[in-house]
Amino acid sequence: MSKQLTLEIAQKFLQDGTGDLDAFTSIDAAAAQALAQHKGTLSLKGLTSLSDAAAQALDQHKGRLYLDSLTSLSEAVAKALAQHKGGGLSLDGLTSLSDAALQALAQHKGSLSLNGLTSLSEAAAQPLDLWLDGLTSLSDAAAQALAQHKGRLYLDSLTWLSDAAAKALAQHKGSLSLDGLISLSDAALQALAQHEGEYLSLDGLTSLSDAAAQALAQHKESLYLDGLRSLSEAAAQALAQHEGEYLSLDGLTSLSDAAAKALAQHEGDLSLGKVESKVARYRA
Repeated sequence: MSKQLTLEIAQKFLQDGTGDLDAFTSIDAAAAQALAQHKGTLSLKGLTSLSDAAAQALDQHKGRLYLDSLTSLSEAVAKALAQHKGGGLSLDGLTSLSDAALQALAQHKGSLSLNGLTSLSEAAAQPLDLWLDGLTSLSDAAAQALAQHKGRLYLDSLTWLSDAAAKALAQHKGSLSLDGLISLSDAALQALAQHEGEYLSLDGLTSLSDAAAQALAQHKESLYLDGLRSLSEAAAQALAQHEGEYLSLDGLTSLSDAAAKALAQHEGDLSLGKVESKVARYRA
């Protein structure tokens, strides 16, 4: 049953903070205009539809905006929401978007969460902090497009990545998170080691070959490998040469004395979780 958020309800919320705005499935333009004056996070997660006028009103809101029950978005509404001036816009209910709508949203200056999307065309990638945690696959062409993206890029639902896609994503200049990948070919890891963004997160990897460790040791920025539970001596020796600002191996639960001694030679910031004390014994 449709339940509309009216101006009266919006005004009461603004006056005393009472009322569950997530309970409403639609909103009239006057209520949207009033709520746009709210200074903090605005959660309208129950809305299943949004008129052009209401979207244009909400673009004046200055805080984070949640619209996670919208399942479709017209280009006009997308253009309006792209003008939203808050810290972030969450549209996690969308499972598909036209290229035109997504390109319009790409003009949004804050972070944009689109975790419900399950596919992405080559034409869709644009500069923004982009959460695409609903993507389970990525074509080589789409990876090449995303490589041009200028903000942080989260692709944590990908379960497989081709060598060509890895090579493309390695050209991305922002932070890159690929935590859903539980395995990658050595060639893919060698490519990703060339990534130059703020950090590279591969927390889904549960094992690492010696060759892969040698490749990742060439990575020049912060590197997260928190899914690893153990590490061979050769892999530890390789990762000890990592020159990036930070290396995180917090998932390690066991480490041989030889591997611990090797990691103790690492000269940057190193996070080791449960084996921290073991490595500390070998620190100078």
